[in-house]
Parts: sequence; C-alpha cells; structure tokens
Amino acid sequence: MSWVTKRLPVISFALLGAFLLTMALRSHSDTTTAIVASSLLMFATCWVSATHLLGARAAGRFVLIALCLGWFAEQMGASRGWFFGDYHYTDVLGWRLGEVPMVIPLMWFSLTYAGYVIANLIVWRNAIDDSPRLSDALTLSFVAAMIVTAFDLGADPYFVFTLKAWIMVKTDGGWFGETIQGFVGWVVVAFVIIVAFRCSVRWQPPQRVHEFSKRHALVPLGIYGAFMVFQMVMGSPIEIRVIAAFAMGIPLLCAIAGWQHWGTLEATL
Repeated sequence: MSWVTKRLPVISFALLGAFLLTMALRSHSDTTTAIVASSLLMFATCWVSATHLLGARAAGRFVLIALCLGWFAEQMGASRGWFFGDYHYTDVLGWRLGEVPMVIPLMWFSLTYAGYVIANLIVWRNAIDDSPRLSDALTLSFVAAMIVTAFDLGADPYFVFTLKAWIMVKTDGGWFGETIQGFVGWVVVAFVIIVAFRCSVRWQPPQRVHEFSKRHALVPLGIYGAFMVFQMVMGSPIEIRVIAAFAMGIPLLCAIAGWQHWGTLEATL
C-alpha cells in the first residue's frame, strides 16, 4: 500500500470535516462564496473517497462520466429546455461554462457517487458493487437515481425561490411551484450517469478492500446526511423540512443498516 493510499482516509475525513463546516456556515449566510466553497469541498471529498473505495482509475472514470454527462444535460436544459423544463441560471452559483455554473457538474458527480454507495449498501451490504450482471446494473442504477432525486425534492424549491440560483419559465408547477418534469429529468440524468459508470467497470475485478474501507464508506453517507439536515433546518417552504426527513432519511438509515452488516451477506452464502 502506497503512502498516498494510506493517507487517503485521513485526507477524505479532513475534507469531510471542512465540508460540514461550510454547510454549517451556509445556514447563517448562503452566499455565492459559501455555495461554491462547499461544492468544491464536496467534490474533492467524494473524489478522494471514490479513489479509496473504487480505485484511482475507476474513480477517475466516474468523475469524467458525471462531469461530462452532467454538464451536457444542464447545458441542453438551460439552452433548449431539455430534461428539466425551460430555465436559465443566474449569477448566484458563480462562474459558468456555457450556460451552466461549474459547480453544477461537480454536484452531479458528488450526488451520483453518494447515491451509488447508498444503493450498494442497501442491497449488497457493501459499498462496492462487483456484480457483472446487466440486470443488477440497471436495477441498482435506478435505485441510486431515485436516492439522488430524493435530495432534489427539497433542493429545487430552495434553490429557485430562496436562493434564486435559476429562473424557471413556468413558475406554477405542481411541486411547490416546481414542475414535475424537473424530477423526471433528475431521475433520467442520474440513472444515465450511474449506469454508464457501472457498465464501464462491469468486467473489471473488484479492487482489494483495504482495512479502512468500511469506515471510509461513511464519507458519502455523511455528505448525504448533511444535505438532509440542511434541508430539515433551512428548507423552504417549511413543508420541505418534513419531506426531507422521510425522503432522504429512509434510504440513509437503510444504508447505515447495510453498513453495520457489511460482510455478513457473504458470510451466509
């Protein structure tokens, strides 16, 4: 095990701590700087975590797939109304590539990675999915996409009506002003990103599990849980605060239960 590999858990938990701190600061002042800083820290945390759990090559592939597909989906959405409905971004989220703030593709990787790990823990009691079956890849990718979209149930109304990070052309949608099409788009885009990654590693042997891997899998759970708490405290409208507790809390608790029984599934086979 190289020196860098040995230090990855320390780096990841340090980044996670910094991310949680910025999330706490955002509850007092959700400025552009705070949003960009928390997004960059979340991205770095997830990339280090994925490197440790999946291996450097697979993690890099996940990052590349999520950034490219996430940016493409958002660019087509903001310029042509595909996937999520007609909308355009404001300057709240900072510097843009085309029509898309750069923090958005970073968030697509972080959220799909968290959804990937949570889905694996729920089904396999392991953060790493090494099944070569296409049916498993499709099913687990859909589960993960639903977990990612559960985050957006509270995030979309908050980003649109509180932060005004983007402007929807249609402002009277059926979900607290948001359109149902947007959530369909989230499921589709998240599913495509995750299934593309799963298929890209289907025939590769799983990387050797290091002694800190189980503890390290708590990192994406911590990120997903931090967003749940943020929505429970800051969610707007206020109904979102209850919705987040159930929509995000149920898969998170199921993943924690899977994490606690990590390895017991193999032992019973």
